[in-house]
Amino acid sequence: MALIHPTAIVDPKAQLDADVEVGAYATVGPDVKIGAGTVVQSHAYVVGHTTLGKRCEVFPFACVGMKTQDLKYQAGDVSFVEVGDETVLREFSTVHLGTKPGEVTRVGSRCLIMAYCHIAHGCAVGNDVIMANVTTLAGEVTVEDFVTLGGMVGVHQFCRIGAYAMIGGTTKVRQDCPPYMVTENTGDGTHVLGPNMVGLQRRGFPAEARAALKEAYKLIYREGLNRTQALERIKYEVADLPEIRTLVEFYANSKRGVH
Repeated sequence: MALIHPTAIVDPKAQLDADVEVGAYATVGPDVKIGAGTVVQSHAYVVGHTTLGKRCEVFPFACVGMKTQDLKYQAGDVSFVEVGDETVLREFSTVHLGTKPGEVTRVGSRCLIMAYCHIAHGCAVGNDVIMANVTTLAGEVTVEDFVTLGGMVGVHQFCRIGAYAMIGGTTKVRQDCPPYMVTENTGDGTHVLGPNMVGLQRRGFPAEARAALKEAYKLIYREGLNRTQALERIKYEVADLPEIRTLVEFYANSKRGVH
């Protein structure tokens, strides 16, 4: 049975699964669903049509499911927030509802969203994502699985960040960031610096895949080729591995262009 502090405000219509804890002065709205074992700490605010998975942690002053900041939102439209299992939302982090009717802002499972981070309307954040302090995602951003975003990163709306990428702290992301790569602000703009070797090794990628990604990076960024020429040479000169196919597909399908 849920353990609710006497000072918490939990609407009777909210659906709280077993072993949920709601701390002092926290607020849980009527359309909220919270999975088993999740802890909503003191002064946290969970409202809107929001679903929290199992064993999540919502820290003090986090706000989940509040109205989008998008001025296109029309009063009365119903949109959603969905958060997977075992995700942590630290102090003062914000996850907003979608803008359009039925739109969902999604955060996957086992994510760590650190203090003061913001996830705007319609974002799709994958599983095992880490967002360091004060990182901000504008609307409709896609962050794929196992991405790490450093502190104070700002991501422009509609951008896509590929799986296993690492984005360096304070980086201004205005275009898509390729999977498996490190993208960083180097002082003269945002640049892709090469494969995320340490991260890939920690995630168990074999040496063959890491070497192939390094060769692909050189063709795209160091040979003076245009994008079409580089991708064509990768098909013939780099080992045909799943990681390479994913990388080529990412560049080929980008709508905003790739850093």
